[in-house]
Amino acid sequence: MYSIDLNSDIGESFGAYKLGDDEAILQQITAANVACGWHAGDPMVMDKVVRMASERGVVVGAHPGYPDLMGFGRRKMVLSFQEVKNYVKYQIGALSAFTQSYGMKLHHVAPHGAMGNQCQYDEEISRAICEAVYEVDKDLIIYYCAGAVLGKIAEDMGLRTAAEIFADRAYMDDLSLVPRKMEGSMITDEDVAISRCVRMIKEGKVTSINGKDIDIKGDTLCVHGDGPKAIAFARRIRETFEKEGIEIKPM
Repeated sequence: MYSIDLNSDIGESFGAYKLGDDEAILQQITAANVACGWHAGDPMVMDKVVRMASERGVVVGAHPGYPDLMGFGRRKMVLSFQEVKNYVKYQIGALSAFTQSYGMKLHHVAPHGAMGNQCQYDEEISRAICEAVYEVDKDLIIYYCAGAVLGKIAEDMGLRTAAEIFADRAYMDDLSLVPRKMEGSMITDEDVAISRCVRMIKEGKVTSINGKDIDIKGDTLCVHGDGPKAIAFARRIRETFEKEGIEIKPM
């Protein structure tokens, strides 16, 4: 029997600005990566999303990013080891206050955007994130992009990990995600995206943007919740997985 955790990055609205349909996507997923107010989100959004997740039985993880609301956390920042570590601690702590208030325990940490992308190879940033998690709560699961050095460093420190694969993102030959500015970075054909997901889970293989077949391990599948067809896409994934004998369940 195959199984996969289904996660989505949500809680990314801010003040008067609405991004995505959090309530609808929560009907489809098993784990929510909630923005902690730095690249997106705010206290009102965090409270609402955690409350809805608790009502749905969806586990909640922190989705820490760089302090970059204007750039949605997708712009690389040059920070010290201690800055990255403390920024992650700060965001974990902020979201933990909301999970605790609804009788939930924070489940995981999934670095966002530029921070997450740098964890593919940057050992210093990866170690800073892992130390932050280790010092706050050793039970938190580190969600890392499949193949990223973040996963190895977390495991070496004795932390729990989950390799994350993406339903709608293309891969380079080294398993890093194709930069969004490059053509073909997003998989827009739903049939292609879903067949790729099934293959990644069942065969542990994915075809890179250059046509190369590469090995990939996936414990959790990310479905972005801010696209115009995100909800319908998530429903199709669930329906296909049921037919393919792939169970959807949290880590």
